[in-house]
Amino acid sequence: MTQAIAVTALAAVAAYLTAAVRLRTRGDAWPPTRDVSFSVGGAALAVAATTPGPGGPFTAHMTQHLIVGMAAPLLLVLARPLTLVLRVTGPGRARRLLLAALHSRPATWIVFPPLAALLDMGGLWALYRTPLLTATHHQPLVQAAVHAHVVTAGLLFTFAVCRLDPMRRRWSLRWRGATLLATGAAHALLAKSLFVTPPPGTAVPRDDLQAGARLMYYGGDLVEIALAITLAVQWYSTTGRTNARRQPLSRGPSAPRLQESRGRCPQAAATPPAGTRLC
Repeated sequence: MTQAIAVTALAAVAAYLTAAVRLRTRGDAWPPTRDVSFSVGGAALAVAATTPGPGGPFTAHMTQHLIVGMAAPLLLVLARPLTLVLRVTGPGRARRLLLAALHSRPATWIVFPPLAALLDMGGLWALYRTPLLTATHHQPLVQAAVHAHVVTAGLLFTFAVCRLDPMRRRWSLRWRGATLLATGAAHALLAKSLFVTPPPGTAVPRDDLQAGARLMYYGGDLVEIALAITLAVQWYSTTGRTNARRQPLSRGPSAPRLQESRGRCPQAAATPPAGTRLC
């Protein structure tokens, strides 16, 4: 399964770059930074799926989890692959089918932020707080299913929180921000529990266990901060600029107004010129 993930990731990078070149060839703009983001994300996914990480067995496993389930999905989603596909695909049946799938009710709900978070974090809690991790060492089918779930759930969660590509319904920043906070707290709590107690059925050396738990805690924080920055940029681009334009221009001190009263001469706003007759 890890080989299949690596091959799929590299094939996706090749297809993405080909589509981007095709788009630019016909005169359309596409930021090169998105090419870099998708390429680095796909390469990281391929390498992490096939190459053991540094440190002990549990630390290496946690490195793989952070890259495959969190960092690589963020880089892939930031590249807006669905937007690229829609722009490259000309009017026709293929484009209509893709739009119908993206705007369908199941697609709308599967990227509902709390549901996507439940699929992502629920899978991690099941992996590390039940004998599931031990089962992956002895049953290849279970291991393949776990790898597929980690990649898919990570992509869905990141897509649901960032929401950069077009969908039928755009869940509000409140939904996405609250989901990100709750998911970060659940991820941190899981890491702290692993610092004390290893996954059931495993015999992990104490140093390796604590090193892997620290990596999960602080590495997860870094990715979640990057997600929060993405949300903040979206908020500013959609709300902050609008509010800034609506703010009235600050006015300096107004000039003294002449006050007139019946039968009196208007009071001068400043010292009158020499020779002026006052009544």
